Amino acid sequence: MPMEPPTATHQKKKVRVVKGKPIFYEPPEVADAREKLLSHLSKHVPTRKLAGPVELIVKWCFPRGRHKDGEWRTTKPDTDNLNKLLKDCMTKLGYWTDDAQAVSEVCQKFWAEVPGIFIHVRELTPGDCWNCYWYDREVNVCCNSGSEYRADFRDPEDTCGCWTGDGK
Repeated sequence: MPMEPPTATHQKKKVRVVKGKPIFYEPPEVADAREKLLSHLSKHVPTRKLAGPVELIVKWCFPRGRHKDGEWRTTKPDTDNLNKLLKDCMTKLGYWTDDAQAVSEVCQKFWAEVPGIFIHVRELTPGDCWNCYWYDREVNVCCNSGSEYRADFRDPEDTCGCWTGDGK
């Protein structure tokens, strides 16, 4: 979605005490960020809610200013706070039933010549196992513990039908 991404997040919510009870509220900058996201996301709502586990990949591209195009943004807001508001908006619009369905997330933030939020979302199926590649590098075990292809690559007799790496 081409746009200047909002920087206000859920972390900026406020609390006030009324008659001894805490009342949480969104300050205007968070409400504005929510409305901006809802407005842009509403143009891309799927025809049916995504069911089951979901993979979510989000790239936040902020106006680069004095930074190089594609340079990592290492300043606030934090990626988890950015994605929280985004996922809440996607839930409200009906992308899925509950943002807890997002079981796999990649969130990156950059300085960019073309600002925007680029989102890839897809339903995961029981056979999805990321081709085992990344997980083998970490602990030598197939990434999908529920898969019929569960494999421990320390055992030369054990194999995985999804394995595409070199096993090193």
